[in-house]
Order: sequence, then structure tokens, then C-alpha cells
Amino acid sequence: MTLDDYRDERLRKLNQIRELGIDPYPAKSYRNTKISTILNHFEEKDGQEVCVAGRIVAIRSFGKLAFIKVRDYTGEIQIFMQKVDETLEGLFDIKRLKLLDTGDFIETTGKVGKSSTGEISIFSNQVRLLTKTLRPLPGYDGLTNKEERYRRRYVDMNVNPEVRERLVRRSKFWQATRDFMNSHGFIEINTPVLEKTTGGADANPFITHMDALDEDYYLRISQELPLKRLLGGGFEKVYDIGPRFRNEGVDDEHLPEHIAFESYAAYENYEDGMDLYEEMIKYVAKATWGTLKFNVGRFDINLDCKWPRLKYADLLKDKFDIDVFRVDREKALGILRQHGSKVDEKVSDARLLDYLWKIIRKDSAGPFWLIEEPLSLSPLAKKVEGNPLVTQRFHPVIAGTEMGNGYSELNDPLDQLARFEEQQAMRDNGDDEAQMLDIDFVEMLEYGMPPACGWGNSERNFWLLEGVSGREAVPFPIIKSKDN
Repeated sequence: MTLDDYRDERLRKLNQIRELGIDPYPAKSYRNTKISTILNHFEEKDGQEVCVAGRIVAIRSFGKLAFIKVRDYTGEIQIFMQKVDETLEGLFDIKRLKLLDTGDFIETTGKVGKSSTGEISIFSNQVRLLTKTLRPLPGYDGLTNKEERYRRRYVDMNVNPEVRERLVRRSKFWQATRDFMNSHGFIEINTPVLEKTTGGADANPFITHMDALDEDYYLRISQELPLKRLLGGGFEKVYDIGPRFRNEGVDDEHLPEHIAFESYAAYENYEDGMDLYEEMIKYVAKATWGTLKFNVGRFDINLDCKWPRLKYADLLKDKFDIDVFRVDREKALGILRQHGSKVDEKVSDARLLDYLWKIIRKDSAGPFWLIEEPLSLSPLAKKVEGNPLVTQRFHPVIAGTEMGNGYSELNDPLDQLARFEEQQAMRDNGDDEAQMLDIDFVEMLEYGMPPACGWGNSERNFWLLEGVSGREAVPFPIIKSKDN
């Protein structure tokens, strides 16, 4: 049978149900017990009358005996039916079961017990229809195409329950982040998604138009600058968890829309930050997965140690004999070609260094902290005392990826203006990912912002330790539209 055939058959049943005077989509359910409660506390529930509800996953009928397997969010249980009862107005007895299908939502009221085979069951001679479905769910082996899974994620979640379980862990991941930050005196404040000038990261923004003001706005690429304005407004510890948007490609590590976390603490620096966020990452991992040991691709990772701190310049010198302060462009371009990278020869020195670092990063198991990036790569970070060519910036590197980004935040308005102007010049010369000149932010700094440490990480941390791609780890991944 084709999908059209199945749908036509279910439409016929739907009409019959309505002709019986039964509402196939009632508003109210009388459920008073979750299935897991019965399964986990059978001795307590044995013999009690309960009302359960859920989706039909199987129906078997043998004359005057019928078995319905029903599933709610918490588990599955069998409904045991053994009697025809034609007096049940608006309900379904054994004779009417032919009007029900797998996938329909039902509820039943009956007594808890065990069948002759010892299976925990609900003994009832009637069920009530809550939702009549018109399309059959595929079997457990019937939804293997990734594109179809992503396109109809609601079907995927029914056929592949581990997708739902992953989303529960994703929720725990962010809840644990909130719990940790709140316990350390931080306040969560949601910042605007629409920005007139966007910044805080090197990324290409999405542009939208606001009709009320007849002006173009950007979807934020970072929560950084608004949160730092809060420090200027008198807050001392703030954070935000919410969506950010980057008009980039889609791969295992990047989604144009994703959830991100950023936090800022006044009167702290990058050394304080490394101590705090190393503790946070371990806390969140333990709360989400119950372990600090992970197998990520070809890497075996153990977070349960004191993470070493490695300098950016030392790593590039040791690996490629590149001086990050006097970049030999021809040498750098040659190394990139040897590694199969296609690079525009006009690209800035800062971009060349970033591409070289990424070659090192992809083979780094970690965990370790990458520290003291060159000034050209960190337009929002303070310089290291005694070495003005590098910044107080830190990244945790785990399993070939950077799992966050932190700084001792720049609060010198004149220095910040000069760096913004340098970034704007790069942008004007065609670097769409360079940051914009945000003169309002500079003005805020002129009123004064205390010294502070800032930190951010995205849900890429969850994807990495969960061992799946970004699109596997979000509820409704972006996918190219398709006519239905």
C-alpha cells in the first residue's frame, strides 16, 4: 500500500467514528497516572484503578481477546481487553478496535495487574480516542535517510527514541550551566537579538529589516557587547544563554542558528576565568553525562585533571617554525598549501595565523588552555603585562576543537577605538567577518567599565561530548526547503 492508500483508509475510519457520534479530537484527557509510575511501583499500584494515556504502538486482536501496547513519554504498557461491551457510549470496545490504528492517541481506565505471562498490564474493556492519526509512523528500520529524519523530526523522535533522550541531555547541559553560574553569584539577563551594529565575534551576520523604523538590523552574532554594557551600568556578574546567528556554512561543528552562553565578571582577569570555567566545564559534564571521561572520535578524553596552559606563539613556533610577531607570508602560504588549504594570497596576516593554528588544533586531544593570542586576533582583549604583542585571551582545547573563548576584557576606550578602526578597515577591504566599529560601545567605555573577565561557549560543547554532529543534536535542524 502507498501512503495515499493508508491515508485514505484512515480518513474512511475517521468518518465512521464521527458517524458514531464520537469526537476524534476531544480537548480533555482524564489521565491521572504515568506509565512509568505503574512499572516502577507495581506492588503499590497492583489492583488499583488508574487512567493512562498515550500513543498506540501495537494492536493484537483474537476474537474476544485484545492487547493494545500504548506508550507515553515515560514508558510502554499493555492494555488487556477480554470482553465486548456494546453499551459503552463514545468509547471503543473490542468490536470497535478495527477503527483504531497504530499511532492513534488513546486513554483507558482500568485496574493494574499482571497477565498470565507475567506482564504488567491494565485490565480494561474500553478505551477512549484522544487523537485519530491520518499518517502511519514508519517502523524502527523505516526512517534511515538523514534528510528525511531532519525534515520530519517529529517522526524521527517517535521512531528513534534516542533522539528525544539526547534532547533531554541537552536541556540538562544548559540547566547545569545555569545552576553553576547562579551558585557563583551571576545573574542571567537576556540581551537583544536585533542590533543596529553587531559585534563581539568574527562572523558574517544575517540582516533583517524593521518596518516600524524603516531601518536594517542585524541578528546578533554574540551577546558580548550588550553584556559588557551591563557592567558599565553597575552589574558585576552577568550571563546570557540564548540563540545567536552566523551566516556561515553548515557542517558538523557549525550551525547558522545555535544556542550560546556568555558571561562577564567584574574585578576578575583571565587567570581567574580559567580557574572558574575549568570548574564549570567539569561540573556541567558530570551533571549531564555522569562522567568526566569521553571517547570523541579518535580521541580518548579525561577532563579530570588540572589543564595545562600553552602559549599560542610557542605552539606555532614548535610546529611550523613560524614567528607570529613577524609573519613570513610566503612560508605560511606554503605550509597551508602543503596541508591542502586553498587560501586567498591577499588574506591578512591574522587570518594566515588562524588557519595555521587550526591545523594544529584538529590533531590536539587536550584538554589544555590555549593562551596569549596575538593582538591582531583579539580586538576585545587586554594586552599581557610586559608583552604588548599578545593578549590575555584563553581557549580550552578538547578533542580537536576550541570549547570556549575568554578574555581579560579591554576597558580602555581609546585602545578599543583604535582596534575597532583596524577591524573596520579590514571589513572595508572585503573581510566580511571582521568586526564593525561600534561607537556607542566606545562611548560606554568612556563613561567607565571596571576590569573584567569574559567568557563564552556555544552548544558545540554539548555536540562534541555527546559525540554527534550539530544537526543531530538540535530539535529542528535547518535544512534546505523542499516542495511537498
